[in-house]
Amino acid sequence: MQLKSILWSLVFLCIAGQVRAQVCTTLGQNPTTAFPVCGVDTFSQSTVPLCGGTPIPGPCTDALSDVNPFWYKFTCFTGGTLGFTVTPIDLNDDYDWQIFDVTNRNPMDVFTNASLFVACNWSGRTGITGASTVGTTLINCAGNSYPTFSSMPTLIQGHEYLLLLSNFSASQKGYKLAFGGGTASITDPLDPHLSRAIASCGGLRIGVKLNKKMRCNSLAANGSDFSISPSAGTIVSASANSCNTGFDMDSVVLTMNNTLPPGNYTLSVKNGSDGNTLLDLCQNGISTTETISFTVFPVQPTPMDSIKPVACAPTQLQLIFRQPILCSTIAANGSDFTVTGPTPVTVVSATGNCGSNSISTGIQVNLAGPIQVGGIYRIILRTGTDGNTIQNDCNLPTPAGSFLDFTVKDTVSADFNYSLLLGCTRDTLNLFHDGRNGVNKWTWTSNNSSIGTQQSATVIYPDYGNKIIKLIVSNGVCADTSTQTVVLDNELTAAFSFPEVVCPEDRVTFIDESKGKIISWFWTFGTGFTSTLQNPAPQQLPAPTTTREIFYTIRLIVQDAQCTDTVIHRIKAVNTCRIAVPNAFTPNNDGRNDYLYPLNAYKADQLTFRVYSRYGQVVFETRDWTKKWDGTINGRQQATGTYVWILQYIDHDTGVPVVKKGTTVLIR
Repeated sequence: MQLKSILWSLVFLCIAGQVRAQVCTTLGQNPTTAFPVCGVDTFSQSTVPLCGGTPIPGPCTDALSDVNPFWYKFTCFTGGTLGFTVTPIDLNDDYDWQIFDVTNRNPMDVFTNASLFVACNWSGRTGITGASTVGTTLINCAGNSYPTFSSMPTLIQGHEYLLLLSNFSASQKGYKLAFGGGTASITDPLDPHLSRAIASCGGLRIGVKLNKKMRCNSLAANGSDFSISPSAGTIVSASANSCNTGFDMDSVVLTMNNTLPPGNYTLSVKNGSDGNTLLDLCQNGISTTETISFTVFPVQPTPMDSIKPVACAPTQLQLIFRQPILCSTIAANGSDFTVTGPTPVTVVSATGNCGSNSISTGIQVNLAGPIQVGGIYRIILRTGTDGNTIQNDCNLPTPAGSFLDFTVKDTVSADFNYSLLLGCTRDTLNLFHDGRNGVNKWTWTSNNSSIGTQQSATVIYPDYGNKIIKLIVSNGVCADTSTQTVVLDNELTAAFSFPEVVCPEDRVTFIDESKGKIISWFWTFGTGFTSTLQNPAPQQLPAPTTTREIFYTIRLIVQDAQCTDTVIHRIKAVNTCRIAVPNAFTPNNDGRNDYLYPLNAYKADQLTFRVYSRYGQVVFETRDWTKKWDGTINGRQQATGTYVWILQYIDHDTGVPVVKKGTTVLIR
């Protein structure tokens, strides 16, 4: 165990009750309340409250924890390397750090999931620490043997990260955190703007949506960052719920001193009593020329406004309201709603997307099972078991009996039929789908290759085997996939095995190797004899009498129920298969006796033929009896004289090894 681990174990035993008991409550000391940071600022922390002690997983084997922590969150807007420095107020303090990739993750996963690790430095040395070009590794664990700087980690564009700073010294003195030196950008290039404004409760409250996260401390609580025209009322306060548990906000609620008359208004941005407009995380303010329009409607119950298009075989319905609904008025058991239509539907629960605001502009109604029968359905509002219908944020109830109609598409089936026309060289497959339940899109494939996009398809196959046919159908909402395997097993191919050379007195055996559902065979052997057996009796092919060799044409015709196929092979019959080596040869290119080689070695297996000079030098060697010595070595003619040869082989018929030796005279 390294020094820091040993020290931490000792310190932990001493202050376990103190540190473990001190749950981190200060904003920024937990992953969920991390400071949002921008790459152009230096962040100063004057004091560090004592708390923490939760183990931190990672590549180090040391017992590491978030001792007296502060957490920082940032997004990578341009991929590259991240450099930063942590400078303690007291350079005798030991600060440690670790970076986590929390993209699409719960920030609290940093305490349980080691795979979120990006880089760390838990060195036992005091002073300035961070990530820079002087670092040599992304991982520096506990102990004085590790340097205080790690190499710069590579960030991925669009990913979100957490940086933990841990004050092991427990001095409670702070530090300065500055980013720089790397190629990554954690500075949002998007300018801050108003996104939309919505008035509720007769304009008593105005909800303002921002286009990005902005600093909570840039919002003037008295609402002086905004003004409205025409001036039918005064903004008296501004708040953001997310600022109660964090440092940034993306929406603001403005409260007026009175309700506003129905009509159209303009919300304008101005410098507030705090001397600025709303600022983004990089201190960029919304322009004072920025305006946005909103409408104040007469105070009335919120109607059943709209429903999101339903999916295929829906198990839930998404209701949308243009004014927020109080979550406390939504009956969790779904009893505020009933659904009628071509088939019975049972509602089992309902919930809003409430968050910390206790209001929601949408309600999800959950069903007992999927609606699979197409048609027009109606969702009707009624008084739930909680004694009320739903109410908007002005406490006005939506009347019971309000309803919305919606259309459900029938589920579809991709089951299909086919007909197969077998041919002798090509097979034709015709595919059919019935198109029921409004199917208007078809995608046909055969062995993953497209073969059509219409209700029917035809494909012609020049080959055989298993054809995997896949059909995907859709009616614009519902889709289905079906797969069938069509077996094309009507291949007919004539084939047979045969010897390439026939010696005198040999009886030749022909073995049928044809493929297909064969019902007849017809053999001709070029001798006047024929056979209709699958494997004919051994045939005697007469040896030539006037020449050294003669060729016979062997033909096989096979037939199935409707097709035939023919294969033809030529077989060479020779007048002798007696192996002999000439006792002389004359390599003068006159076409007679120009080469030395073993003659007629048709039945010699594993043959080796070597020729030696009178000095014992190998002048020629081959394992192919048809390759011949032309009396040269490397293109140089050899002298007239006597040469010794050795012939080794295994007799094909008997399997007996044979060794022959002799001499041959080279004559020039």
